[in-house]
Amino acid sequence: MPVRFYNTLSQSLEEFKPLREKHAGMYTCGPTVYDFAHIGNFRAFVFEDLLRRFLECCGYHVQHVMNLTDVDDKTIAGALREKKTLAEYTAQYAQAFNDDLKTLNCLTPTSQPCATEKIQLMLDLIKTLLEKGFAYESKGSVYYRVSKFQGYGKLSKKNLEMNRTGASERVEADEYESKQEATDFVLWKGVKAGEAQIGAAWDSPWGQGRPGWHIECSAMSMQELGERFDLHAGGEDLIFPHHENEIAQSEGATGKSPFVKYWLHCKFLLVDGEKMSKSKGNFYTLRDLLAKDCDPMALRYALLAVHYRSALNFTLEGVKEAGEIIRKFDECYWLCLNRKVLPLHTPELAHLPAGIAPLLEKNKAEILEGLSDDLNVSLALSRLVLAVKEINTRLAENRLGPDSLQAALEFFKWVDALLGLNICGTQEIPGAILALMDKRSEVRKQVAADKSNKALWTESDKLRDEIQAQGWIVKDARPGEPSTLKMKRRKWD
Repeated sequence: MPVRFYNTLSQSLEEFKPLREKHAGMYTCGPTVYDFAHIGNFRAFVFEDLLRRFLECCGYHVQHVMNLTDVDDKTIAGALREKKTLAEYTAQYAQAFNDDLKTLNCLTPTSQPCATEKIQLMLDLIKTLLEKGFAYESKGSVYYRVSKFQGYGKLSKKNLEMNRTGASERVEADEYESKQEATDFVLWKGVKAGEAQIGAAWDSPWGQGRPGWHIECSAMSMQELGERFDLHAGGEDLIFPHHENEIAQSEGATGKSPFVKYWLHCKFLLVDGEKMSKSKGNFYTLRDLLAKDCDPMALRYALLAVHYRSALNFTLEGVKEAGEIIRKFDECYWLCLNRKVLPLHTPELAHLPAGIAPLLEKNKAEILEGLSDDLNVSLALSRLVLAVKEINTRLAENRLGPDSLQAALEFFKWVDALLGLNICGTQEIPGAILALMDKRSEVRKQVAADKSNKALWTESDKLRDEIQAQGWIVKDARPGEPSTLKMKRRKWD
């Protein structure tokens, strides 16, 4: 089936046709590592992770590059404030960010270049822009001459003449005195007091200084993915000026257009219907939410459940509801795994037909069909919920034989690969635990036959406690009926 994405560049749905067959080069703007990333940042990172997972499930080899911005005004200010070198200051937040990605079960990028490791690349790119007349030096800094690039504004659709003062981000007052036009933006910033001492200044033909924010992404993306590549994704706040400036720099230097074929941007995240702000008390890092006992996969589900081009209203109640959905997925998966590996159920199950496999294949096709339409996640999740309901119905009616149980388990494994919900993070039960469960099952049968025997009750409880001490949860039915087992790994377990 054709895959279509909404391309910010053309402002229309386009069929995805990568530069190389079944290969997708994707660049996503990572965080500026001056603090812990907040939940609004992770809305974008989870969307990008879904995009990558979907393409991989469709058979594409995805080369995913995510940069880390470890030199800019904020990182330098933080290092100076804490009297640390720039490298010391940013390393802690870079590590925290990658830990947070793992917590939300986001795939590790193929590569994650840091700006400070690629200074020579940026210097070379700036030299090229100077040679081609797209840049000029002024007072120890170098600026991009926006008026030289005829396509400026094609991504954001901004009228350059009507945005004379808005084209440069992170601009300080003295920069306006150095620039020829208000719309020009900095490629190289001359050194300022204290920067060299903390390792935030590098030698250049124009004197000591550091790169501007925009040139970092142009240099790193082209080194990793080539002068033209397939996908560039991020939050809508990056469309202008950051991504617009990336296009101007990259296409100005190479003369090749388009720099990126498909630009995908997600909408902002609101918290309780309002813009997130520390002053309003609705500003959350991932760690803040974990401290409130939010389950990571409930957070992930809440972040991806709304279409990326629609604003997401994030609420703690919404996270709770997402947790209930994940709980239902978990319970269905564990029931399937229990019936497959624990000899505690009726022997007639071995004679039931495979039945459910064709239905699950149909559900998989419908889920992919939804995501193929610009990541229509609402349709995809609705089909997932229907599939889980059908599995549960057949479980309740004892209509899942060994082949069907295996098909259901494989379905959940496929869902994990696509959505990253970590439903079947545990795919087998250790033999020692199975042996304890079998032993306890026999004791419980004896309890059912002799309910007054306190020694049997004590033995049953002792075995249950031994199992649970090893991180497993035993859920009992009535004596004589099978118990179920799952690993304790969710906040609500």
